[in-house]
Amino acid sequence: MERVILDTCDDACSGTETDLQTVKEAMIDEPTMNALADIFKALGDPTRVRIIYALMQKELCVHDLTVVLEMGQSAVSHQLRVLRNLRIVKRRKAGKTVYYSLDDVHIEQIFAQTLHHVKHG
Repeated sequence: MERVILDTCDDACSGTETDLQTVKEAMIDEPTMNALADIFKALGDPTRVRIIYALMQKELCVHDLTVVLEMGQSAVSHQLRVLRNLRIVKRRKAGKTVYYSLDDVHIEQIFAQTLHHVKHG
């Protein structure tokens, strides 16, 4: 039987000696908090994780992604739209072809750090 440890203070706990006002003042605002949570929600979907990982390798068009992921074009396009709306991926048009890549280096860093944590944790 697994033992459960509760993360609560004892009844006699009166808090810490820490100045909580400085912590409160350092908190991020609600719009920023929601945007951050949305990014993590997007990263919580295995299909979107696969898309991001593929785009870490190189810029790809929708057709290339359908081949790599073995998925239909509408499903890939839907996921790309979600990622694009959150500024995780960007698109570039060349003639009739639309190429997708990661929006910036920060997305790659977040993903790489999380992957490193999973593999070595």
